[in-house]
Amino acid sequence: MEVARQMLPQADLRVLRRHRANEESNLSNGCFYEVEAALQFSPQIAVIANPAPLHVEISNRLASAGCHLLIEKPIAESTLGVEKLIRKAEDLKIVLQVGYNLRFLSCLQEFRRQIHMELIGRVLSVHVEVGQFLPSWRPREDYRKTVSANAELGGGVLLELSHEIDYMRWIFGEIAWVNAWTGRVGELQINVEDSAKIILGFKESGIFSRGVATMSMDFIRKDPVRNCLAVGSQSSLRWNGIGGTVEKYSTESKSWVTIFKKENAVQQTYVSEWKSFLDSVDSDQRPEVTGYDGLAVLKVVEAAKLSHQQNGRRIHITKK
Repeated sequence: MEVARQMLPQADLRVLRRHRANEESNLSNGCFYEVEAALQFSPQIAVIANPAPLHVEISNRLASAGCHLLIEKPIAESTLGVEKLIRKAEDLKIVLQVGYNLRFLSCLQEFRRQIHMELIGRVLSVHVEVGQFLPSWRPREDYRKTVSANAELGGGVLLELSHEIDYMRWIFGEIAWVNAWTGRVGELQINVEDSAKIILGFKESGIFSRGVATMSMDFIRKDPVRNCLAVGSQSSLRWNGIGGTVEKYSTESKSWVTIFKKENAVQQTYVSEWKSFLDSVDSDQRPEVTGYDGLAVLKVVEAAKLSHQQNGRRIHITKK
């Protein structure tokens, strides 16, 4: 809400929600409790931030009313109905952007730029780590009641930490196949997976030809981590998403050298995300993170779940 007010200071901002809450007194223009009332308001843009299993239904209704959509990640809980929603938005000339805001993080943008400039030569392998103890995410809330912890709300590491899948596609290209294990190994009181170990195979491309990446995701580690290591034919490059750094391994000094550092301002990524979204609305241009990007992430998530169910069998990702 703060970013919306910053970007659109003159706009009439409303909230559609299911239940009344104490903070509503801070919403000067009030709330809606029925979709029909929100549609009568004739919104021009909407942020879809309810639980992922509800995204497609409400997005379809708003798109039918001509409302541009910024949908929080993931675009949905499953691929069911997502492509139909995307095509509806295209037919109605509705901008549909998915909220993978890490793409707007300056250190990750620099990491991608250096990879594509072939600073380390051709990429041979990639390793990704992301993890943080779930109760520490929002210490003022009971983690057991959050979206992250509940299957019926679209929780679990695969969906909640799907930023990593999105930026891997964005940087290294399309994912062709998946091997995965997922499950609960910690003592958290949740009914979703707290960990996932994934191997990703990439399609043939100039930057990552025949490449394979490994990915570790979890809700259990006490030392927060978010990084990506790319091993190239000439050197290695690593991104630290918490420290805001990009480092290259020097073969001369046999040590890591920082080539980019900027203190992370996650809030700024939301501002940049909003600016990109509004620019797309104003110019009728393709958004930075499209509905098809969101759908591609879900295909990887579903392939990982299926691979686990089939004892780690390699699952190829189809176009449809």
